[in-house]
Amino acid sequence: MASELKVDKIFNAGGDQDSGINLATNDTIKFDIATSTKATMASTGIVTIVGEGGTTTTNLQQGLGKSWINFNATGTIATRDSLNVTSITDNATGDYYVTIANDMASVNYSTTTAGRVGGGVSTNDAGENTVTRLALAALGSDGARTDIDTVCATVHGDLA
Repeated sequence: MASELKVDKIFNAGGDQDSGINLATNDTIKFDIATSTKATMASTGIVTIVGEGGTTTTNLQQGLGKSWINFNATGTIATRDSLNVTSITDNATGDYYVTIANDMASVNYSTTTAGRVGGGVSTNDAGENTVTRLALAALGSDGARTDIDTVCATVHGDLA
């Protein structure tokens, strides 16, 4: 027989800020509002939430960027900010590698790139992407590789 617990808050009376729900089985936690499930968390850690329209669900992990970077690619290249990146390498004019800290599950990940000052950025079409490295090419308005002020890239896909 299932039990039901109704509370306004869950807190740790000891005050050490590590409160939580600890399930001993492979149960799923459901968050219901007005008799409608708005989010679930499976024992595998997969979180599913109801989308903006209220009729579809989204897997939270699948919707998150797994790695991103914003860096200056002129002179001595330098990372402005990043997530899940260990380093960047300047191979030549307009040619960069971004080393991903936690490997992707395969090379079939999706990238979104952007650049500023004189051109754009595209992922390298030479097949140089690996599960640990994203290859970027910065292109000027004439299509030639060039160093540019701002290079941004985001990786979506499954982590290894």
